Amino acid sequence: MRLLLLSDQVHPHLHTPRFPQNLPPLDLVLAAGDLPGDYLEYLASKVAVPVLYVFGNHGAEWVREGEGRRRPGGVVLLHGRLFVHRGLWIYGIGGVPRYREGEGQFSEGELLRLVLKPFPLAFPRRLGKGHGVDLLLTHAPPPGPSTGQDFAHRGSPALALFHRLYRPRVHVHGHVPLLGANPPRRHRTPLGVEVVNAQGYALLELSWR
Repeated sequence: MRLLLLSDQVHPHLHTPRFPQNLPPLDLVLAAGDLPGDYLEYLASKVAVPVLYVFGNHGAEWVREGEGRRRPGGVVLLHGRLFVHRGLWIYGIGGVPRYREGEGQFSEGELLRLVLKPFPLAFPRRLGKGHGVDLLLTHAPPPGPSTGQDFAHRGSPALALFHRLYRPRVHVHGHVPLLGANPPRRHRTPLGVEVVNAQGYALLELSWR
């Protein structure tokens, strides 16, 4: 299964009439936050696969209509929600640990409540086989190498708890800029979770599918 991951910036390789023909065939699109709502709608109009997203911390995921605004159409908001696609269990948490007032800012207690949200009856059986959730989609990073150098881009302990409780195979996040000539985009935690920064865009092959 091939996933298109994206976050935080409108990338010219995707926002083009050549998309998606300029990429290999896709099975799923995952957007990890801080992307304009009309950009998400554009991507969804070009692909025949689900587009799942969580919101970031800049209030970007809206489409303006006159004096008002609405959530983008044709895409699935995954915040606090479990989505199953072709046997792949995906859970999403938007926003970041609070560092200012505004949209997408959560206390650690609010994030913990999202982590501890009840799951379907099939969940304990899956967890007993090794992985309660296959993929976690968030805007904020977990603690560790994926975090930024400043307070605003710190990791959330609640997401580390999610790793321990539900053992996702993959954690896709945004929020943290990839800086330098060849910045690392992914790492594997001691618990075996592959953490991937979706900044800009990336392709992810799920070899265990």
